Amino acid sequence: MTQPGSKDFSHLTIDDISIAGQMRLLEMAYSRLRFGLIAMPIITVIFCFYYRQYSKDYSVLIWSALDWLLFFASQAFYRYYKLDKETLSDKVMYGRWLPRIHALVIMHGLIVAALLPIVRTTTPVEFKLVYVTTIMAMVAGNATHQSPVISIFRRFLAASWHLTVLLMPWTMGEDWVFITLLAVLYSIGMYYYSSASHRFFLQLVWLEEEGARLAERYKAAKEEAEAALNAKNQFLTTASHDLRQPVHAMGFLVESISRKNRDITLNPALNDLKQSVRSISQMFNSLLDLSKIEAGVVQLRTGAIFLDELIKDVATMYAEEAKARNLELRTWLSGGKAIVKADGMLLRQSLMNLVHNALRYTKHGGVLIACRRRGHDWQLEVWDTGVGVAIEDKDRIFSPFFRNEHAWKIDNAGHGLGLAVVARCCNLMNSQYGLTSRLGKGSRFWLKVPAITGSTQSIRIINVTGSAMLSTSNEPLSGNCLIVDDDPQVCSAWELLLSTWGLEVHCASSAAEAFDLIERGFHPQAILCDQRLRAGESGFDVLRALQQRLPNTHGAMISGEFNSPELIEAEQEGYLVLHKPLEPETLYALLSRWLPANNL
Repeated sequence: MTQPGSKDFSHLTIDDISIAGQMRLLEMAYSRLRFGLIAMPIITVIFCFYYRQYSKDYSVLIWSALDWLLFFASQAFYRYYKLDKETLSDKVMYGRWLPRIHALVIMHGLIVAALLPIVRTTTPVEFKLVYVTTIMAMVAGNATHQSPVISIFRRFLAASWHLTVLLMPWTMGEDWVFITLLAVLYSIGMYYYSSASHRFFLQLVWLEEEGARLAERYKAAKEEAEAALNAKNQFLTTASHDLRQPVHAMGFLVESISRKNRDITLNPALNDLKQSVRSISQMFNSLLDLSKIEAGVVQLRTGAIFLDELIKDVATMYAEEAKARNLELRTWLSGGKAIVKADGMLLRQSLMNLVHNALRYTKHGGVLIACRRRGHDWQLEVWDTGVGVAIEDKDRIFSPFFRNEHAWKIDNAGHGLGLAVVARCCNLMNSQYGLTSRLGKGSRFWLKVPAITGSTQSIRIINVTGSAMLSTSNEPLSGNCLIVDDDPQVCSAWELLLSTWGLEVHCASSAAEAFDLIERGFHPQAILCDQRLRAGESGFDVLRALQQRLPNTHGAMISGEFNSPELIEAEQEGYLVLHKPLEPETLYALLSRWLPANNL
């Protein structure tokens, strides 16, 4: 009984094979036939010399001549076969040449059997037995190699061996009964052996074809999956700007309302609203990170990184969040010894995600960021006293969108993307990563980076501390700020938020409006320009033109895209590029560096 979904090979026939497969089988059988046609004239010459020991008669030469004639005819036959193969389809070729090969193998078999009646009265039985044994060897070989097309072998078996068996009572003298009985048994054995061999060839070709079909289906499924992934990445690329606009504006509006609020009873609701907006922002950023990696737009830029600086910078970024959660955030540094070779952006992103993940799923205790020497590597570690990871979840914890049930109970705002980004970043850097954990006791996530020993003069030093700009200061700012954005909702949010910080704000939807504001006497100290403008203008071109007009003005690009050629060019030229949704704390920290505080 066959297993479900398996092929019942006992009923497999040549008709179950494709026409291309049938042609392959025909080629194998014909190749063996050609070998026999080439070898047989040599055999006839040997037996002619052997025959001369018993008789001086020349009748045996006629048999040899017939075999040589068939050999030369078969060579011309084969040339026509090759010509047709170059021009005809497999279906036409198989239908035309199978009957011709049948006729050729029958003639070959008849000539093989023709010697016995020729030497019936002129040689002893020993000579005849030697030749019968030779025919048996030929039949045994062909039972294997002519059996790909069983009809070819059976015609050879009938014309050569079966005819020989029928001639035995007439040619084998007094011992013909015993010899014939053995010959019949051999005939039955060869019939079943050739059938088994034929099934083997059918199975082989069928399995190869099935493997090719599976490979084609796999290739099609792979291409379909890649197309879906590319479509998803393309969607995120093209729709990212529009999807981020309302979240971007929402974050500014919530911050503005929070700063103007005087009703303390609304503070819990406003804090929850802030957290919800931050959760949406984090989801967008995680999806953006994954899409950048999957789209292949992340290019490794390795250099020397001082881990102590990176750890202190990330700890500064998350200090306020740890304080808000009543958690202790500590660091364990190397004293300046930890210098590694890695991509600064990917390493920083990985550490940030690990720390953020640890803070999110730790209710009591704290989080430790550490670096330790491990052989030729430095190992970055993030310890926490949180929920931990169950043994059965350890293999899936770095998969996208996976969150264990204990994580859901603590914080249901996550989306299971943070650790997936860590895994992708480490894979890009060829870095090892992993975790050790006890459920309910805490976890230790780690990643290894190759150490740099000796001088770093020949290695590019990467600054990984430039993004630690978060601040919660309520100290007002002073100065003028120009926003170039064509979305009225976003412009209103910009104006409301920046005005609460004490800034004078003007918005322009195009380069013409921006220059008109300048002509009318508005001189900004900071320009924040959206990349995609509805008039078809490039925000980067607008920012460069404005800064050429006002060379002492600070400027930055704001965009929801990540692989725009203009943004890549802007970063290469040293411009600051900020991605939506932009957190108010980050914006405030940036403007506090650009603009003076209002001490009035």
